[in-house]
Amino acid sequence: MDYMNAPGRNHLFVPGPVNIPESVLRAMNRNNEDYRSPAIPAMTKILLEDVKKIFKTTTGTPFIFPTTGTGAWESALTNTLSPGDRIVSFSIGQFSLLWIDQQKRLKFDVDVIESEWGYGADLDALASKLAADTAHTIKAICIVHNETATGVTNNLNSVRKLLDHYMHPALILVDGVSSICALDFRMDEWGIDVALTGSQKALSLPTGLGIVCASPKAIEAAKTSKSLRVFFDWNDYLKFYKIGTYWPYTPSIQLLYGLRAALDLLFEEGLENVFARHRRLGKATRLAVEAWGLKNCTQKEEWVSDTVTAVMVPAYIDSAEVVRRAWQRYNLSLGLGLNKVAGKVFRIGHLGNLNDLQLLGCLSGVEMILKDIGYPIKFGTGVAAAASYLQNTIPMIPSRI
Repeated sequence: MDYMNAPGRNHLFVPGPVNIPESVLRAMNRNNEDYRSPAIPAMTKILLEDVKKIFKTTTGTPFIFPTTGTGAWESALTNTLSPGDRIVSFSIGQFSLLWIDQQKRLKFDVDVIESEWGYGADLDALASKLAADTAHTIKAICIVHNETATGVTNNLNSVRKLLDHYMHPALILVDGVSSICALDFRMDEWGIDVALTGSQKALSLPTGLGIVCASPKAIEAAKTSKSLRVFFDWNDYLKFYKIGTYWPYTPSIQLLYGLRAALDLLFEEGLENVFARHRRLGKATRLAVEAWGLKNCTQKEEWVSDTVTAVMVPAYIDSAEVVRRAWQRYNLSLGLGLNKVAGKVFRIGHLGNLNDLQLLGCLSGVEMILKDIGYPIKFGTGVAAAASYLQNTIPMIPSRI
């Protein structure tokens, strides 16, 4: 039966949702509570301050919505912009496409900069648009930090430098769903106006929290934005922040306790150590792919992602068969190729609460799958390349921040 997976525990290596640590599962295993009691506001106050740390901001205002990354996208757009506002948005993969679709359906004037899939954002095209926009008709730049469909990571600081160079006041709105808490993210230093993430990615929580952080400039923009919004309205949250109850409607109590436990794990390891761990795992995966004689979908070293690797397969192989065989025979979950790269790539997610041995187990499974479907692989080549690298790079020692 096609829908049955193999026996044993599932080995989850999609680029989100990711594995949930035991301590987070235990923290969420609790009954409902009255969110108007003193306990939940007290916890929320500390949570909001700690959430600012994962964005690396001291000036930003965080909002925690019971939603997904898609809801967080909508919150970022509708609170800062008005219908008809001109947005420059980069199309580099499936998730940037989905955000662009949302922008159009919300009636913004979307100026799309296209890149071939596997390439990063075309900053030369952005520079040309900024140089020509002396009337400052562009109100926002929307960019996906890490495109999980192709394994491409964009340089956000370069976007800020371009805006500063042309003295352009446009807001920078960033999808950090598969980057924040795994890749270095510096909201204040890079001048990001709105950043967002989802709980099911590097935070290693279940799906259900969309976390948004807004700069003072974005908060000011929300005062004049004419987009319709109710559920995602920052102003409702700000009113409840001011009176100290924090929630304009019922929060997900269990997920808040899970978020507390997830943040504690990240801070115990140390954010810089977390980023270093993801760099090691990303590099090890790419070395394995190279040892197999396969190519990374990402076309330049400067864009490689440390949270997901999109592996290109030869033309005679359907990458969907790799994913199907992984799940059916080995209980290993890999990511499908999406849209323009469907059938051409499979994706290995290496983000969240993950260690060296878990990754090596995944890579061993991929080798068996490739052998199963007729790819001429020598067992152990990719695992050896990854293990050798991991063995010879010393992980940073965890320390509290």
